Amino acid sequence: MKYAAMIQARCGSSRLPGKVLKDLCGKPCLQRMIERVRKSRLLDEVMVVTSMEKKDLPVLKLCAETGVRVFAGSEEDVLDRYYQAARLLKPEYVIRLTADCPCFDWKLLDLALESLDEKTDYLGMMTQTFADGLDLEILKFSALEQSWKQAVHLFEREHVTQYVKRHPEQFVLQDFVSETGYFGDQRWTVDEPEDFEVVRYIYEYFLQERKKEDFGYADILEYMKQHPEVRALNSRYQRDEGLRRSIREEALLRPRRQCQEG
Repeated sequence: MKYAAMIQARCGSSRLPGKVLKDLCGKPCLQRMIERVRKSRLLDEVMVVTSMEKKDLPVLKLCAETGVRVFAGSEEDVLDRYYQAARLLKPEYVIRLTADCPCFDWKLLDLALESLDEKTDYLGMMTQTFADGLDLEILKFSALEQSWKQAVHLFEREHVTQYVKRHPEQFVLQDFVSETGYFGDQRWTVDEPEDFEVVRYIYEYFLQERKKEDFGYADILEYMKQHPEVRALNSRYQRDEGLRRSIREEALLRPRRQCQEG
């Protein structure tokens, strides 16, 4: 197996509880994401990776109903969750995706896979030229395994690819940059209530008005150009707030551990 996409999904979001199961024009966000990823012409497997916590049982149920492979692992150590799931499939490359991106564009994924250099250990949107919500990361299984063995910081265990991105001396990194210009200041993800409103407007427009289910990022860009009031709904939020919060929390905990050990 060469390419396995693993969609990270859980119900326990503090900012928007149950976001991956929120109804989006008749289907849960997670199902929308699964369907869009499955359109890829290059993937060998699509899997959902969730936690073993009771609160995530609805994710397992949805995966059973939609016929997608699912793996349940550690809630906190997401790096371990990905590694243990990947060990079962043994793909050459793992594609990390998240369930809170129901506007994901499968054509963009295939373009990224086609542009992947054979020497690359990690390909991602490092300069963030794409909208938040189109995120994709491609990681060699060997790099994932090395990260799993060597990552020690809590934020590196929670945010799967942080160890790789922070050690360019160990890995070959490749930036995936927008060919249509910068639009990294737009949010098409579902992290906050206002984010969900933006995505709901997008889906209602394309599914109900345009009758177009397989809309891509270029379509959304044009919609946003015509509807600046929708784009403004979530413009106050910053990108990667979850990662920044994890790093801050670990920095606060570290002095306490040092005092306890001393």
